[in-house]
Amino acid sequence: MSKNDLDAVLQEQSIVDDIPEVLPVLPLRDIVLFPYMMYPVLIGREQSINAANQAIQTKKYIFLAAQKKSNIDNPKKADIYAEGTVAKIVQILKMPNGLMKILVDGLVQGQIKKFTDNRDYFEAHIDIIVPVIVNDHEMNALVRQMTTLFKEYVKINKNVAQEALNSFESIEEPDRRLYYAAANIMQTLDVKQALLQKATLKEQYFEIIRVLNSEIDILKIEKEIDSKVQENIAKSQRRFIIQEQIKILQNELGDDDEISPDIQKIADKIKKAKMPKMAHDKAIEELNKLKKIPSLSPEFTVVKNYLDWMLAVPWQKKSVDNLDIDHVYKTLNEDHYGLEKPKERIIEHIAVLNLVKEMRGQILCFVGPPGVGKTSLGRSIARALGREFVRISLGGVRDEAEIRGHRRTYIGSLPGKIVQAMKRAGTVNPVILLDEIDKLSSDFRGDPSSAMLEVLDPEQNHTFQDHYLEVDYDLSKVMFITTANVRYSIPLPLQDRMEIIELTSYLELDKIEIAKRHIIPKQLGMNGLADKKVIVEDEAIRKVVREYTREAGVRNLEREIASLFRKTAKAIVVSSKGKKNAKTAKEFLVTPEKIEELLGIPKFKSHRFVKENRIGSALGLAWTSVGGELLPVDVSVMPGPERLLLTGQLGDVMKESAMAALSYIRSNAAHFGLKANFYKGKEIHIHLPEGAIPKDGPSAGITLTMALLSAFKQQPASGNIAMTGEITLRGNVLAIGGLTEKLLAAKRNNVEYVLIPQENEVDLKDIPEKIKESLTIIPVENIDDAMPHVFVPIRKTAVKKTVKRKK
Repeated sequence: MSKNDLDAVLQEQSIVDDIPEVLPVLPLRDIVLFPYMMYPVLIGREQSINAANQAIQTKKYIFLAAQKKSNIDNPKKADIYAEGTVAKIVQILKMPNGLMKILVDGLVQGQIKKFTDNRDYFEAHIDIIVPVIVNDHEMNALVRQMTTLFKEYVKINKNVAQEALNSFESIEEPDRRLYYAAANIMQTLDVKQALLQKATLKEQYFEIIRVLNSEIDILKIEKEIDSKVQENIAKSQRRFIIQEQIKILQNELGDDDEISPDIQKIADKIKKAKMPKMAHDKAIEELNKLKKIPSLSPEFTVVKNYLDWMLAVPWQKKSVDNLDIDHVYKTLNEDHYGLEKPKERIIEHIAVLNLVKEMRGQILCFVGPPGVGKTSLGRSIARALGREFVRISLGGVRDEAEIRGHRRTYIGSLPGKIVQAMKRAGTVNPVILLDEIDKLSSDFRGDPSSAMLEVLDPEQNHTFQDHYLEVDYDLSKVMFITTANVRYSIPLPLQDRMEIIELTSYLELDKIEIAKRHIIPKQLGMNGLADKKVIVEDEAIRKVVREYTREAGVRNLEREIASLFRKTAKAIVVSSKGKKNAKTAKEFLVTPEKIEELLGIPKFKSHRFVKENRIGSALGLAWTSVGGELLPVDVSVMPGPERLLLTGQLGDVMKESAMAALSYIRSNAAHFGLKANFYKGKEIHIHLPEGAIPKDGPSAGITLTMALLSAFKQQPASGNIAMTGEITLRGNVLAIGGLTEKLLAAKRNNVEYVLIPQENEVDLKDIPEKIKESLTIIPVENIDDAMPHVFVPIRKTAVKKTVKRKK
């Protein structure tokens, strides 16, 4: 060992002895600090400032270690590499904004042995790693190899200053030379950190030689690629110059003067269209192609049609939203009665627009039975906002190209329904109603519901690409509204992109009010009776609702009222026959008595279920796509082979519910006071009336159980109580869906008491009070809770309210 090496070792040993065992730890982002390296560090995190202040107050020693991930703002102990460098703070600068800038001098390698429990800043026990320099042939060879490679690296890499090579050559110590080279290599944090993780100086030399060899190979390949690119650019420039010369020669020959007026009009329109750059470049490209194609060529028509479509869709034109909340609320109330939830959602949308002026992601889905006003509500929303309205019917669409368009390679290709709708709207921010989205289907031609994912995703639809246009089109300003009858028929990925708003069935009072406010005035005008004195009594409307329609909405009601007014118009014309002026006819009053005379015999008889107790019968509640219905269940037990007979066109799920109900009763026969072999030699027949109508679902489980118990125990069940709930083999009653429609069915059929699952009690808050006001709703958790209500006569003096199960 030389005298200089000995002095360096002694000096380094004195520094090591001066370093405390426990040091503050400062995590670094995107930088690895090596020994003998001075580096300014900007500190902003509270923990880091505390660590720096602690170091300043002691001997100014601090341990610097890199974060494993630089994007973590508040790193934990596990997020910091254990290997780092002990440094000394040389200079401090406190910034006006609370930040601190320190200049640190790397002294020696270190490794975190154990963190302390200090919560104000990171602090750890540090093992000092002093490199052992063995002056042998292998070490000398490694130093020479690394020196040669680093010089070559600096010469090839333009990002490293040549002055770095001069400083490198003046360094003699092997460890210092290594760290200097490592600090000047343009590599990632992980690669540099790997050097600090090597145990010995020789291993570190092997690692840096490997890195330098890899970097030099990559730089040589980059240089080769760059030379090829420059060569291609030179060829392109030569080609460009030749093309420009050809253009000049064409101008001299006067070819440009022969452009047809139609092509010139298209060129002028492209300039005025204010298309995005991508679309504008595509249009210019197609225009230049059109100029060179003979007008009689089939390709001329294809290109011209494409340009016509590019100019027909709106790119910048935008309608001004009416953000007056009072106006919007008034418009929605003028067009629709009720529907408070969707109206409130639109008012919220207008309120937000008043604050932010522009908002993405407004995709609503109205789900409800037919005829409740989903489509007309979308049109009303557009009118309230002052936007254009376009309706797209998706029922029966089974080809993905109908959404995205056909590629221009096909004869007669066209854009998809979305782009066609934008053309009809003429603005970039219309209201587009996607009607019957639950009726989409798929076949060998593709899945249109998958194509709709991009249309209805706010994160993607600003770059929607139609196969015909082949350029990005921005749909983010469009307000999409979709409608569906059955939520569960909508694919789950589509449901995830939409805000579902349920529209429930109308009550009888709602239908009467809608008829008075909307249907009757509309039909009077359509049937020429607007100026006639035609008065329809409320009881007459009620009779039409009860006896001539059975629906969740008001579509059939409007149809019957239209028929009523046609016959009224006929009666007025006949009564005024022979008179000079038909307008002199007297007032025409439509009473309940005249309804049957005008519309014929009632189509539906009002269900008045017998409220006396019956053995083997129970009333269930069912949800259908047109609203809720009562579901009577009848059970007969008779001598015969031991079997369960199910009739009434039941689905597989309902059949399984019946089997589960019977199994539950058999396994708990003693609990219900039945003999162990009560079913021996018995044939059990379960029938659900209206056998022509398919029935399915698990929610009839409790009804099936009660009807079976009534038949086995020969104990009558109450005829004034309806129930719904799925049953388990342990007798628990599970939650169901469609509660609003089911309660509405009970109310419509004058049933006073309803059993619902305990889990559905929370859903009662969202159900309108006018539905619940005449019902006594009883939540039950299991069959034992339900039996006292079903098999014991309920007093008629019971208070009409929700009965909470006693615990």
